[in-house]
Amino acid sequence: MSEITLVEAVNQALAYEMQADDNVVLLGEDIAKNGGVFRSTVGLLERFGPQRVLDTPLAESMIAGVSIGMAMQGLKPVAEFQFMGFMYAGMEHIISHASRIRNRTRGRLTCPLVFRTPYGAGIHAPEHHSESTEALFAHIPGLRVVIPSSPVRAYGLLLAAIRDPDPVIFLEPTRIYRLVKQTVPDNGQALPLDKCFVLREGSDITLVTWGNMVYETLKAAGQLAEQNIQAEVIDVATIKPLDMQTILASVEKTGRCVIIHEAARTCGVGAEIAAQLAERCLLCLMAPVKRVTGYDTIVPYAKMEKHYLPTAEKIIKAVEDVLSYEG
Repeated sequence: MSEITLVEAVNQALAYEMQADDNVVLLGEDIAKNGGVFRSTVGLLERFGPQRVLDTPLAESMIAGVSIGMAMQGLKPVAEFQFMGFMYAGMEHIISHASRIRNRTRGRLTCPLVFRTPYGAGIHAPEHHSESTEALFAHIPGLRVVIPSSPVRAYGLLLAAIRDPDPVIFLEPTRIYRLVKQTVPDNGQALPLDKCFVLREGSDITLVTWGNMVYETLKAAGQLAEQNIQAEVIDVATIKPLDMQTILASVEKTGRCVIIHEAARTCGVGAEIAAQLAERCLLCLMAPVKRVTGYDTIVPYAKMEKHYLPTAEKIIKAVEDVLSYEG
């Protein structure tokens, strides 16, 4: 069995579920004939035909609205927005309708759909192509927000997202689309939503992260281990609903925490995690929780983005600050 990249794992999961369930349909800009801007849907038109793999106009509001209509009529649409920055035109439908169908009908109806989009910086693209605004969607009741960080997790989490009866925002970090390869059995086994993954166990400090930043965090943890600092690394994976139990259990063990995300600092998901740690684990903490994040600016263009994104060096500095804290 050959190893595949994250974007290939997305394709593999889509193909598996389309084969298993005739109600699964794909729609989006250039996803059919061209196979998607990142080639995540390549070959699916030829395999499943134009009635199930649909090219749409450049109209994100229409994509969102049509997807909701499909879901309300018994289909399971998986809609792709070319980049996260293009989703905003569809947010009225996503917030006002997709997220509210279950509540509006008092549980009589659900809205089983997935909105996929590449997200995050690191590929030297201009604004709207480098957005990390996951906190916008995490704030909306009725939406589930999932961010895979490896081929294995992309495959398993996407299967779970398509099978979920409620709307899922599925954010795929562009920087790591082809960064690593893994063996991903095409066995249809979903991974659990709403659960963190402990990627590395440690006893000295907890590092909490997701998406693109998982690899910088693991790199930092490896370098810290050379200094005999054992960092536990947690991939949040589903940022809404948030699995605080796994994070709390880790911080209760280590007594220290650094949260890493590439999104802007103010009102980011890291702030929510820090707030819950303060409310529920304050007496376990031996130092204040520290965040390593992007800045409260638009992601700068091209090579300047390296100054925006958190790095292993910045993470190590934050860990050293937390470990040296004397209250």
